[in-house]
Amino acid sequence: MIISTNKKKIAIATAILAAVLYGINAPFAKLLLEKVPPLLMAALLYLGAGIGMLTVNIIKVKVQHKKIEANISKKELAPVIGMVLLDIAAPILLMVGLNLTNASNVSLLNNFEIVATSVIALMIYKEAVGKRMWLAIILITLASFVLSIGDIGNFSFSSGSLFIIAACICWGFENNFTRALSEKDPMQVVVIKGFGSGLGALAIAFFVKEMNAEFVYIILALLLGFVAYGLSIFFYVTAQRELGAARTSVYYAVAPFIGVVASWVILQDEISATFLIGLAIMLAGTYLAVTEKHRHTHIHESINHDHRHSHDDGHHNHGESAAGEHSHEHTHEETTHKHSHTPDLHHRHGHKKQIL
Repeated sequence: MIISTNKKKIAIATAILAAVLYGINAPFAKLLLEKVPPLLMAALLYLGAGIGMLTVNIIKVKVQHKKIEANISKKELAPVIGMVLLDIAAPILLMVGLNLTNASNVSLLNNFEIVATSVIALMIYKEAVGKRMWLAIILITLASFVLSIGDIGNFSFSSGSLFIIAACICWGFENNFTRALSEKDPMQVVVIKGFGSGLGALAIAFFVKEMNAEFVYIILALLLGFVAYGLSIFFYVTAQRELGAARTSVYYAVAPFIGVVASWVILQDEISATFLIGLAIMLAGTYLAVTEKHRHTHIHESINHDHRHSHDDGHHNHGESAAGEHSHEHTHEETTHKHSHTPDLHHRHGHKKQIL
């Protein structure tokens, strides 16, 4: 029996949880930035994610009695390298842009990442995005712009703006490279991303001599990285497995709103009328995304792959019987059927029909 509807709900909740965990990063990082230089801070956040999730993975291996997730293999080398390099390049472009333009431009243009992720997912990876989902993307992007509109009078398009847009495009590609790894163990993805991007950022921080920080603040930054980056990325990749890159980025876009609420609680920042307007637009867009209907007859081409699955989900009726979720290499024969679905591992087919 197909259970994709339940999987979609769980994946949406997982994407929002990822956004919540990342959203709390803003107020705590703001406090730590008083003691830790920005580039070193970026490196420590990624390294905290890698170290923390590696520790969790070691514990998981010791207590787990069977292989549930599929390991990353040489076949995924290209997206792994792309993911790490883009995660290093994007912050550099962001810093260059920040030096050439004002903070208002950066806040507004950063929201272009949602659009970049969605367009790349549609144009290159052929994810199906219908009118309803596009409207949701537009509304949620608009809500993000409204949230950062506080100093709109100072906005101007400059050479620095081009670097900000380039950074967003890098993150858009990075999100899609991560999506290509979503069928593998999400914990391994976070460990590789954490150490790869963290060490890269650390090398840059060393080169520009931004390495001064007290030990206690280094530890706090690593802990924040584990929660706000490590666990957040883990849940983000898990959600991408069922939702694809475009839809996951839509739900993840609630993170700035979580950050505002967290700043209100922790830093006593005021909640403005602008925030409430943006929140209303965000909720409208989220409603459209959650209630998207995608059901039609579709063909699954024959494919051989390795990922976490169970034999009662309607797509894995192969060979031997196995209880519960597990992973192993398996082959899907070509089949045609009709049911509700999202661009998960088994529904990345082309579309000629309109999606509602």
